[in-house]
Amino acid sequence: MRVLIVEDEPLLAEAIRDGLRLEAIAGDIAGDGDTALELLSVNAYDIAVLDRDVPGRSGDEVAAHIVASGSGTPILMLTAADRLDDKASGFGLGADDYLTKPFHLRELVLRLRALDRRRTRSRPPVREVAGLRLDPFRREVFRDGRYVALTRKQFAVLEVLVSADGGVVSAEELLERAWDENADPFTNAVRITVSALRKRLGDPPIIATVTGVGYRIGTERSLPERADDTERSLPERADDTRS
Repeated sequence: MRVLIVEDEPLLAEAIRDGLRLEAIAGDIAGDGDTALELLSVNAYDIAVLDRDVPGRSGDEVAAHIVASGSGTPILMLTAADRLDDKASGFGLGADDYLTKPFHLRELVLRLRALDRRRTRSRPPVREVAGLRLDPFRREVFRDGRYVALTRKQFAVLEVLVSADGGVVSAEELLERAWDENADPFTNAVRITVSALRKRLGDPPIIATVTGVGYRIGTERSLPERADDTERSLPERADDTRS
């Protein structure tokens, strides 16, 4: 299990990390909310332990970010306040559990293991196709055993395509499911993101363009031999030519 510890009291943060290590739980420390967001952007965590009152972005903001990201990472909030209203607001932000300071490390460990069990039971299945392995829970992608670093948007697009089980997904559907409701329906964002995604995934190409319809994930044998063949099959609009 890997845990993100967001705590601005260095001695407490280190005590938590060292104590968890003795229980075979790895922990990374973020002393403020901004560092927490940076770590979340590059690492997959099984659980986030958040102190609500940290410098920079607050623990509440970090919790909201985790929930909005769709990662499903459980959140355990730490606070010195024991008022019911404080706990209610924390749960309202998406917290899965709450622990009031001071606390015993053993209780923290028990709560973390309970959250991990629930997380594991509700974990979405890993999807595999044509050498591609996509883990929706950990937000990780591997191609023929090679880790592929993707942006959040690229991952969202790939997840929609893989979930279609070889079916064609229109650009409109991708825009609806991978972007927010404010996305411009005439934007080139889908085409640009798919093009960048193809480059990240490498050869042989695994994303095909079905001219006039949309995109699909297929086996290598069913796709054009070169990645740029799929680009040429994409219907162009006047606004697609502008960068």
